Amino acid sequence: MKFSKKATLGLLFSLTLIVAGCGQKSASDANTASTGTSVPVETETAKLNVQVSFYPMYEFTKNVAGDLAEVHTLVPAGMEPHDWEPTPQDIASIEKADLLVYNGAGMESWMDQVTGSLSNASLIQVEASKGINLLEGGEHDHHHEDSEATEHDHDHDHANEATTEQHDHDHADEATAEEHDHDHDAEAEEGHDHDHGGLDPHVWLSPALAVKEVRNIEAGLAQASPEHAEQFKQNADAYIAQLESLDQDFKAAVTDSKRKDFITQHAAFGYLAKEYGLQQVPIAGLSPEQEPSAAQMASVIDFAKEHQVKTIFFETLVSSKVSETIASEVGAKTAVLNPIEGLTEEEIAEGMDYISVMRQNLEALKLALNE
Repeated sequence: MKFSKKATLGLLFSLTLIVAGCGQKSASDANTASTGTSVPVETETAKLNVQVSFYPMYEFTKNVAGDLAEVHTLVPAGMEPHDWEPTPQDIASIEKADLLVYNGAGMESWMDQVTGSLSNASLIQVEASKGINLLEGGEHDHHHEDSEATEHDHDHDHANEATTEQHDHDHADEATAEEHDHDHDAEAEEGHDHDHGGLDPHVWLSPALAVKEVRNIEAGLAQASPEHAEQFKQNADAYIAQLESLDQDFKAAVTDSKRKDFITQHAAFGYLAKEYGLQQVPIAGLSPEQEPSAAQMASVIDFAKEHQVKTIFFETLVSSKVSETIASEVGAKTAVLNPIEGLTEEEIAEGMDYISVMRQNLEALKLALNE
């Protein structure tokens, strides 16, 4: 989607005037109208207006903010976020926000062009993946079995390329990492191929890296409302305790598993695989909408047959047809491994959240890794 900055700003300015006109009648105005006199009205401390890009950012932000913020998700429930683009109404909502939380790493290809058109100079932008070393797309698929890999340091001060130390979560191997120059303008222009600039944005699927995202969100909330910094920290600590428990359960589950490889619908589980010493074999690339080529399909089928894979994973927000085709070809069953890019209406109705879905993922992996 190509935005005209002048048109967007004009729209936002018009909307601002409308909202301002409609919002002039305050609580004290209403009191004056009903009593004929102006009487001071006690008001509660205004909550932060926080806009977040998609579901995991909502989950993390809401758990840190608690009752101190109104948190709104831009990508609607049940919609796959890779291909989502904001409407003028969404842009107007961002314009009025105190805080904008997004994953980054190319997940929100529209982000730079939208934020570059805003006039809200006080908007605090929180990139949850900041400071996390990002993986190259496909780095952990079965075509790259070498333990050494090139990794990019996710650094938004746009420094020159430099050698960095690879992020090591208790894994023995270390590799040389090359710092990624994260050129936002180029991403904005190229974002519509949904390849995330070659980087894997799915950091939230590693509970250990989710902890880092939560801490970045906590810092942003504290910046927006310093008087509540201690409460944000307490909330973050409590939620991180759940993430750390989840992390330990994943580690325990895979330690003695019969196999270490699993086939997924798209390459969303690279960080999870790296964290726990597993091997992700994706059918498609970083975007679930990418159609695998005939050669890719044949390669995955050969891998499944050679390694006697008995489960082919699919996901909830996109068609499972490709996974079912491969499963039929190799005599395997299918099961859900959820990348948690959004919840379905059914999952919301059942009260599901990031922790509970990740525990479902854990149980599904335990079964598949021990067949």
